[in-house]
Amino acid sequence: MQPFETLLSASAEAHGHLCPGQVIGVRMAMLGCRLIGLDDPTRRDQLKKLIVYVEMDRCAVDAIAHVTGVKLGRRSLKFMDYGIMAATFLNLETARAFRVLSTEEARALTCVYAPEIAGNGSSQLEAYKRMPESVLFRVQKVRVNIDAWDLPGPTRRKITCSICGQVVRDGKELMIDNDPICRPCSNQCYFSHAQEVTWPGMDGSP
Repeated sequence: MQPFETLLSASAEAHGHLCPGQVIGVRMAMLGCRLIGLDDPTRRDQLKKLIVYVEMDRCAVDAIAHVTGVKLGRRSLKFMDYGIMAATFLNLETARAFRVLSTEEARALTCVYAPEIAGNGSSQLEAYKRMPESVLFRVQKVRVNIDAWDLPGPTRRKITCSICGQVVRDGKELMIDNDPICRPCSNQCYFSHAQEVTWPGMDGSP
């Protein structure tokens, strides 16, 4: 794996700015990959072994994705909306998995590790670079029971919603009264009051 400062610089450029979350995410990814035995996760043979579950949608996630190479489109990045600064790194080949959590105590110790730097953001950024992993993180060895439908690879199944006819892929349909239903038709989704519309230029193409 590349050196920390190299990964941090590249990650911050891709993300758009350097912040404490970038430092946490880069270090979290480096630690998680080391724990599951991957030393170059972006290399093709190792990338196919890796799945990362992230539990928040904050700056650290962009850093984790940049360092590891995981992507939603490859189905190697899984978003679990828990609101927790944590990520689980799973080696599909060995089934080894570790959940790495950012500690709340680290925030309170920034003045200890970067006493010469004024300003919360600046002191946190530098302190998170300096802190031992044991201060910055907690680590849990976990078991990840991944469903076959969630594994990377080609679409494994397509089901047609019995109400609207929409194709639902990879086992994400709901069964209601023995009929397959897409989530929008079941009203168990993030939007409501859907109405089909037209739009200017809709008959054009690139």
